[in-house]
Amino acid sequence: MARFLAPLALVLIATAPALAQKDPPVPDTVVFEKNIEYTNPDNQHLQLNIAKPKGNGPFPTVLLIHGGGFRAGTREGYNTQIIRLAEHGYVAATVSYRLAPKYPFPAAIHDTKAAVRWLRANAKTHHIDPDRIGVTGGSAGGHLAQFLAVTAGVKEFEGDGGNPEQSSAVKCVVNVYGPSDFTKSYGKSVDAADVLPLFLGGNLEKAKPAHIRASPLYWVTPNAAPTLCIHGTEDKYVACEQAEWIVDKLKAASVEAELLKLEGAGHGFKGKDAETAENAMIAFFDKHLKKK
Repeated sequence: MARFLAPLALVLIATAPALAQKDPPVPDTVVFEKNIEYTNPDNQHLQLNIAKPKGNGPFPTVLLIHGGGFRAGTREGYNTQIIRLAEHGYVAATVSYRLAPKYPFPAAIHDTKAAVRWLRANAKTHHIDPDRIGVTGGSAGGHLAQFLAVTAGVKEFEGDGGNPEQSSAVKCVVNVYGPSDFTKSYGKSVDAADVLPLFLGGNLEKAKPAHIRASPLYWVTPNAAPTLCIHGTEDKYVACEQAEWIVDKLKAASVEAELLKLEGAGHGFKGKDAETAENAMIAFFDKHLKKK
């Protein structure tokens, strides 16, 4: 298990253009397809890459959302990870989404919800079980994943990215060091003052309503999806208390929520921390997405 899992957490915030490298090796048991357009907002032709086990399924599915401060990052950084997830019995997809500052909130939410709807609309083609879709991401991707988990059925965030007859709800989420309350990010993050105004149309003083509206913490209801938050106690980009707040609020709403705190870990896990995080992630997905 550890050998399979450890690499995934190391790139959950996959942001560097260098990660968009040649395709990783694909084992004989996996089908890997890339550059599939899933929506086309503002003529952006957004694409996803998908990996799936060979066989008819239907298989549980995980959507992976890259990080990068809402302004950078590529889906290709997850190619190796979706292939590994396919080896573990999941259909897995990594998506591109519109980035700030050209496309501020809620464009990325519209896009990632469109990706979930696309997965359901194309379930037969890709051997997906539409009732067993989970989501994960790191940093900004963790925020987007968490936002999907607390806003199922909220019409204003669906956008018009296609397949409106499908639900964008997810069955569970693993949020890896993603923020939950932007109104309390300033002063506790080394880059919030640079990143958040680009994503939210201004700083907290000028755009407080947007900061509240974009914070998953304020959208928690009893209908939220079961959540696992994984966070390092020494994270200088997203304070660990951000995970504590969302987990506490979910529990108060009678939603299953867990927090795995990695003592001494920062923003991005390495070595044993990566292994611990990945074991927890896969166990959580197995619990909620795989049939007993």
